[in-house]
Amino acid sequence: MNATLTPVDQPAAVPSDRTGRDRLDDVRRRAAELAREHLPVIVLYGGLKLIGFLVFLHLLDSTGDFRRKHPRFGGGEHAWDVLASWDGWWYQQIAAHGYDPALVRIPDAKGLITLEGNSAAFFPLYPATMRLVSDITGLGLYGAGLLVSIVSSFVAALGIHAVAARFGGRRAGLAAAGLWAVWPGSGTEWSGYSESLYVALAVWVCHAVMNDRWLTAGVLTFTAGLSRPTSVALIAALTVAALRTLHRRHDGDLSRPLTAILLAPLGLGTYLLYVGDRMGRLDGYFVLQKGAWAHTFDYGGQTLDVFANVAVGRRDYLFAFPVPDLIGVIVVLLGLALIALLIRLRPPSVLVVYTVLTFALVLGSQQIFGNVSRYLLPAFPLFVPLALKLRTLSLPLLCGLLGMAAVASGSYAGYVLFELGVP
Repeated sequence: MNATLTPVDQPAAVPSDRTGRDRLDDVRRRAAELAREHLPVIVLYGGLKLIGFLVFLHLLDSTGDFRRKHPRFGGGEHAWDVLASWDGWWYQQIAAHGYDPALVRIPDAKGLITLEGNSAAFFPLYPATMRLVSDITGLGLYGAGLLVSIVSSFVAALGIHAVAARFGGRRAGLAAAGLWAVWPGSGTEWSGYSESLYVALAVWVCHAVMNDRWLTAGVLTFTAGLSRPTSVALIAALTVAALRTLHRRHDGDLSRPLTAILLAPLGLGTYLLYVGDRMGRLDGYFVLQKGAWAHTFDYGGQTLDVFANVAVGRRDYLFAFPVPDLIGVIVVLLGLALIALLIRLRPPSVLVVYTVLTFALVLGSQQIFGNVSRYLLPAFPLFVPLALKLRTLSLPLLCGLLGMAAVASGSYAGYVLFELGVP
């Protein structure tokens, strides 16, 4: 007689244990996938930045005169204190003391009336993050600012990899992240500046738009608007992409793209209105920028002056620095060629609009032209066409080429961005 098990006789099931083990296995598999995908980017980007950073510090230390300078202009006990000078000094003052926006008019030696520069020219996201990290970690504002920038730079590199990989696979993404590490103005990525934080936000906005994650894109764009005035390019790019999506769709959930459009400009608009209210005029921010910092949108007049003078070897223009300006001219010409190559790839509209408008805002403004390589750091889609070419190289050759570029970019950062005073 065959024995059969009744329900009472059957072994008790242990679904909770098996579910727990399955979940742990899933976590391990996901962690392994993330490591395979992201660890090469982190190692390559970090290695390239470390090469440039060490070259940069060696150049600064070899000058030996940093102790005689004012902290605002690169002075300090250690050579690396220069990393928080110039704009970085202002960010530390904001983090420590907050804002005091005002249009203070002062006469110069010739009796001409100008405006006194104040902290309102610098947007609040980076100093606020710096202060928050300082309070949480116990680091000073200098260390907290560097920590924010360095962590943000890795987040940005991972985002650049993710975007470029959409066009040419993981090798192209790796090359694009490496190119951002060695761009001529990349010395500010590991310094007390807001570039890395802004680029980290901008890159993931574009990635979110490309994946139809509109609420994420809207919130990130809102946040980026609290970081830099050129976030108007990001706001416009998101708006164009969202409108195109609304035009193509005739059913489904349309509220998310519309919500993203409404959220996107709120950060930038809120800060500009705050400064205008404190200064007693709505255009107070722009008046301050022009009168105290000589930064204004001049429809490309300054850029044309630089190109005309550099072509004939003259320096008859505002903020003339021969070596940085020559490098800036080369960077602009390279950038224009890369924009044409980018458009030929027919990328999503968010990348084209963002890159073209970022370029237009930089070239259309009166400012220190030697800074143009730093101002164009956010235009990360420019690296995609180059990355597609570099992906065909073997990994050792790719790393070798980028390593040599890292030495050059470190030298440039040491000489121009901080020591020469064109940050």
